[in-house]
Amino acid sequence: MTTGFDQYECDCTRTGYYGENCTTPEFFTWLRLTLKPSPNTVHYILTHFKGAWNIVNNVPFLRDAIMRYVLMSRSHLIDSPPTYNSDYTYKSWEAYSNLSYYTRTLPPVGLDCPTPMGVKGKKELPDSKLIVDKFLLRKKFIPDPQGTNVMFTFFAQHFTHQFFKTDHKKGPGFTKAFGHGVDLNHIYGETLERQLKLRLLKDGKLKYQMIDGEMYPPTVKDTQAEMIYPPHVPEHLQFSVGQEVFGLVPGLMMYATIWLREHNRVCDILKQEHPEWDDEQLFQTTRLILIGETIKIVIEDYVQHLSGYHFKLKFDPELLFNQRFQYQNRIAAEFNTLYHWHPLLPDTFQIAGGKNVPVAVQKVAKASIDQSRQMRYQSLNEYRKRFMLKPFKSFEELTGEKEMAAELEELYGDIDAMELYPGLLVEKPRPGAIFGETMVEIGAPFSLKGLMGNAICSPEYWKPSTFGGKVGFEIINTASLQKLICNNVKGCPFTAFHVLNPEPTEATINVSTSKTAMEDINPTLLLKERSAEL
Repeated sequence: MTTGFDQYECDCTRTGYYGENCTTPEFFTWLRLTLKPSPNTVHYILTHFKGAWNIVNNVPFLRDAIMRYVLMSRSHLIDSPPTYNSDYTYKSWEAYSNLSYYTRTLPPVGLDCPTPMGVKGKKELPDSKLIVDKFLLRKKFIPDPQGTNVMFTFFAQHFTHQFFKTDHKKGPGFTKAFGHGVDLNHIYGETLERQLKLRLLKDGKLKYQMIDGEMYPPTVKDTQAEMIYPPHVPEHLQFSVGQEVFGLVPGLMMYATIWLREHNRVCDILKQEHPEWDDEQLFQTTRLILIGETIKIVIEDYVQHLSGYHFKLKFDPELLFNQRFQYQNRIAAEFNTLYHWHPLLPDTFQIAGGKNVPVAVQKVAKASIDQSRQMRYQSLNEYRKRFMLKPFKSFEELTGEKEMAAELEELYGDIDAMELYPGLLVEKPRPGAIFGETMVEIGAPFSLKGLMGNAICSPEYWKPSTFGGKVGFEIINTASLQKLICNNVKGCPFTAFHVLNPEPTEATINVSTSKTAMEDINPTLLLKERSAEL
C-alpha cells in the first residue's frame, strides 16, 4: 500500500512473514518451509516407486488422506474470494463483484514503475514477434515423452472453452463467460435463448439428427443457433452445438457430438426412473449429472495423465467436507494465459517446451505475449514466489542450457524481468514430462480449485437426490473417458489420452473412409481455418 507519493508499506497480516517487505519468515513458517520437500522432489516421488504407490492406491484411508492433502495444498494457493483484476491493483468491491472481468492472481505492474517488469530489466521489452520466432516457434516436431495424443489435445480445448472466453472487444482482461467454472455452457449454450434453441423441449433432451443410424447434432438451419463455419462447409453439414466456434475444428465437434449423445442417453435413464418428471426437471438434472461426469473425467483421466503420477487421483467431494473450503470460483487471467498449450497441437494432426509452437498458431503465441503486456503481468519469478516456488537465479537455470539462456539474457537483461508466458514455454521440462515445474505448480491449483469449488461438490448438493437418485449418482461415480466413449460410440473402441506406442511417433490422422455425408469435411483445412480465427 502506498503511503504518500514515494513510500509504501507492506501488510504482513496472516502471511507468516514479517519485516519491511514481509520477507522474513516467522519461526513456524521457517520450520514448515525447511521440512517441506520441494515440488520437484514431490513430483519425483509421485512419478517413481510404482510398487509402493500400487499398495497406497489399494488402501482406501491412505489414498483418501493423500488426495485430501493434494486438494487442500493446491486450493489454498488460490485467493477466494478474488482480490484484483486488470484495472484494480488494490482490493475493491468492483474487483470482487464484476464477473465480466477475469480475476488476477497478482495485481498489474504499476504504471509509474521504471521498467515494464517493475524495477528489473530493460526500459523496453523485446519485440514479441522476435520472441516467438527465436524461442517459441517449432523448427522440428518434438514428440511428448508422456505419449500425449490428440484425444487429450482436443479434450483440453473443448473443456476449457466453457470458461476461457476472452471478450476481445472490451480487452484481454474481460471474459464473455457468465460462469467462471464448469457449467457446460459449451454443450448447452451461454445464454438461455441459445439453450432453448438447442433443446428438444421433450423428455429433457437436446435436438439431434440421425445420420447412418448414429446421433449427431442438429443443423444450424434446424435450430437457428448461430455457428461459425468456414465458407466451404455445406449447409447440411453445419451442425449446431453450444459453443459457436466448435464447427471450425473436427476434434471439438467430435466431443460435442459425444456429449450430445451422453446427455440424451442419461435423459432416457432418468425418464425411466422418473416418469413423473417434466421436460425441465429431466433436462436440469441431466445437466448436473454431466457436470459431475466431466469433473470426474477431468480429475481421474485428464489430470491423471498430465501429472504422470503413479498415485491414483480420486474425485470424491466428501474428502473436503470437514475442511475450510469455499464453493465458488473465479477464472484468473493468468490461468487463461497459462493454458495456451499450443505446443500440444500437431502440424498435420500428428501427435510440446521451447521451440515447439506450430507455425499455424504462431499468431496465438504472439497475441498471448502482447496481451500479457497489455495487462501488465508481473514477471515469471514474481509468479513463482506467489506459488511458493524458488525464483530462478539465472536464465541458464530456467532453460537448462546455455545458448538460449545467453540470448534471453541479452534481450531481457535480468532474470527477474523474464515474462510469464515465454518463460513457461522455454522452461526446461521435468524429466520424462511435457511441461516444466512452473506450468504444473501454477496450473494445478487453479484447476483443482475450479473443479472442486463447483456447486455440485458442496455438502448441500453432493447427495443422490440432487442427481435423480442412486442411478444418477452412480453414473457420476463410475464415469471415465473409456466409459463415455463406450456408451456413445459403436463398438466401444479403446480410448485413452495417450498413444498406445510407448515411443510417440509422428502419425497422421486416419480420416474415416466410410461413404457418408461426413466425408465432405476436410479436417486439415478446418484446422487451418481455426488457427486463423484464433
